[in-house]
Amino acid sequence: MSLVSQYRLVATPAGFLKSLLFTVATVSTVILSGCASKPQINNATRYAVAPDFYTVRSGDTLSGIAGRYGLSYTSVAEMNDIASPYRIYVGQSIRLKNSGARRATSTQAMAQTAPIQRQTVPLPQNTVPVAPSVSSQVKTVPATPIISAQSSSLRWAKPSNGPVIGTFNLASNIKGTRYGGKIGDPVVAAADGQVVYAADGLKEYGNLILLKHINGYITAYAHNSKMNVKSGDNVKAGQQISEMGSSGTTQTMLEFQVRLDGKPINPMTVLPNN
Repeated sequence: MSLVSQYRLVATPAGFLKSLLFTVATVSTVILSGCASKPQINNATRYAVAPDFYTVRSGDTLSGIAGRYGLSYTSVAEMNDIASPYRIYVGQSIRLKNSGARRATSTQAMAQTAPIQRQTVPLPQNTVPVAPSVSSQVKTVPATPIISAQSSSLRWAKPSNGPVIGTFNLASNIKGTRYGGKIGDPVVAAADGQVVYAADGLKEYGNLILLKHINGYITAYAHNSKMNVKSGDNVKAGQQISEMGSSGTTQTMLEFQVRLDGKPINPMTVLPNN
């Protein structure tokens, strides 16, 4: 299965990784667009009591969320700095009341994230077995991650210091790099970015994290045993975001993929060589 199939963001197992674009069950979507139509507001006593914040789920639209609590969708949009055509995405935290802390994600980041998340990020269908024992090849993790500077203005860091057990090969339907290691080994962000997905909705990829970066890049980290970040978090290159595991597969590994403008590229072309 290809890492990031149906990343069109309808959060269903049939549409997430080539129809999750950087399924995990079949495929679920990461982003959805909600074009608002003005809700009908009748008797306020019939509406549910609005919480301070609401987390967007699959199938939600901004107008639908506002109408559920007897609110004006335009007021909710203004409160959250969401511009027309009022696109929202799965996992986004929407403010429904003026009290409380501001959401952590900026309007600009949201605007950059939504179009990318509607792309498709295919993941490999099956895990390729590796003959040699991984445990005997595990390397010591250095205290400071190795980071390289790229002309793209992104600083890249190796997501794992474990041995490479699978390399980018489109002919074999491997659209990323696979690292071996032990359960609990640190997995770090490959570049500065924002978490746009951190869940286990794609069962074949277990605990999966997707990061959105500038310049059209998306990176994906699959099979984690533990996730240390959540959707909406901003992370830095080299920051630990999870722990290696075997969720969704039979072997302890990190499945790492890179997408540029929606297309899979060999991670080794952007990562440090040493």
